[in-house]
Amino acid sequence: MPLASKHRLDEIDLAILTELQADARISTSELARRVGRSAPAVAERVRKLEEAGVIEGYRAQINPEALGFAVIALIELTTTPAHYNGVNRYAEKTPEVRECHFVTGGASFIVRVATRSIDDLRRIIEELSAFGTTRTSVALASPIIKTSFDLSGLLGS
Repeated sequence: MPLASKHRLDEIDLAILTELQADARISTSELARRVGRSAPAVAERVRKLEEAGVIEGYRAQINPEALGFAVIALIELTTTPAHYNGVNRYAEKTPEVRECHFVTGGASFIVRVATRSIDDLRRIIEELSAFGTTRTSVALASPIIKTSFDLSGLLGS
């Protein structure tokens, strides 16, 4: 059960989350200073946010292009329920698959991939085609990629 349903996030929790989104490497003492609380109190709140699953982890954000993964594509896959587990296993084991969403609408899944080349993209499309019908869109640019949430409107909701 998420923290929000067991315990309402207050303005201090939201301030902590906002600061951690901006810099996950911030020290506890600096975080405490920024949110106006003691370091032990902030450390306890962070621990509770982690335990509740609000904070899922801390990671480096890496630019795929810097590693040679310059081809970004969205693949719509339409399949039957008999293939759902197979699609999920494929997505788990395939490093180029960055996201796999089970969706409503015409497709069953939308898969976001980052590949080094069009040939690699073709290979993935062929492999996914074993599960059903695909339709692919290649990203020409990604002008907006949000990696954090604006938490300012969450109080009182």
